[in-house]
Amino acid sequence: MQDTDTLAPGEARSGRDELAPVTPDFSAYIIAGAVSSDPDKFQRETEGRTPAQGIADGVDAERLGFRRVFISERWDLKQADVILAGIGALTTRLELVTGVIVPTTRHPWNVAALGATMQSCFGPRFVLGLGRGENGAFRGMGIEMTQFKAMVDSARITRRIWAGESVAYSGQLGEFDALQAHEAYHGPQPPIWFAGFCHAKGAAAVAEAFDGVILPPMITPDATAAAAGRIRQACERIDRDPASIRIVQPVVTAPDMDEFEARSISTGRLVTYLQYPYYGDVLAKANGWDLDVVQKMREHPQLTSAPRMGDLTFHRHQMVEGPGSVIPWSWVLDCSAIGTSSECVRSLQRFIDAGADEVTTYGSTPRQNAKLIEAWRERPEAVRG
Repeated sequence: MQDTDTLAPGEARSGRDELAPVTPDFSAYIIAGAVSSDPDKFQRETEGRTPAQGIADGVDAERLGFRRVFISERWDLKQADVILAGIGALTTRLELVTGVIVPTTRHPWNVAALGATMQSCFGPRFVLGLGRGENGAFRGMGIEMTQFKAMVDSARITRRIWAGESVAYSGQLGEFDALQAHEAYHGPQPPIWFAGFCHAKGAAAVAEAFDGVILPPMITPDATAAAAGRIRQACERIDRDPASIRIVQPVVTAPDMDEFEARSISTGRLVTYLQYPYYGDVLAKANGWDLDVVQKMREHPQLTSAPRMGDLTFHRHQMVEGPGSVIPWSWVLDCSAIGTSSECVRSLQRFIDAGADEVTTYGSTPRQNAKLIEAWRERPEAVRG
């Protein structure tokens, strides 16, 4: 462990911890999905991770050369602020991304304070990722799904607070007459990214107020290309350079994994996405998948007999043979990177060719992708670049 008392934000480590070179177009999601507080609950590395293991995964990511880590929070054991701060304290160059937080779950002052505090503590390597959330996750919790206008409002309000301005506002995010930080952060403002499918309204919001995009995992290269095209058109309509928006595509990666683990983090995860009628339908339509097949999966007895939604009742690996058997394997292969490291590189390159600027691993740990990131750096496209 590094001695954090002797390192300023952004300062290099000592030679005792050799770091691989940063790979500019390759990052990692850590502890994707549900987490546990019990490190002995699961047998396999991808079956479950604790928040503490998530922090260790972040340290591994820096050592292996990943550019940044993303974490999508859950309101139980996965508060993004806390875990990213733990990673930030143990790293020096790794970029730290909330991927994502939902504006309607925090007061705007708190959102701005998060970014300013992260930059103040760890140097200019924080990225604020915002998303609208999902209706099913908020039902019964008294939280509204964030409207697109409020997403734009959130980005603008946050930047104004960082700039030391006083903000008056009335809308979905609240009502206040003079919202202002008493102690402004004086360094560079963090980028603000939008997470979503970037259909017409989302692409317009991105062009209007955001610096980057985090597309959903489990979409195909064709869906990536369609989203990139919509973003480009939205930028051109307001005379903004589309190249000013960085597009990141998360992809489930299972390099050199046994079949059980590979199917658990891909097919099992896809079941958890498709089971929700709203999100599942949007995902299937984006990928051009047959909704009749999706509905057949939802009607599998294992899901219809469960007291709650499948992902709240079963672990991913428990749904591979049941409802997961209904999902065509070709669907999974098209939106994932599974096989040898070389095969995974070829699968990932499809998303870069489709218009993504960066890919990020999803569902597996940075350590499980150690050989893959080496192969990614050595691929012919990287050498030419």
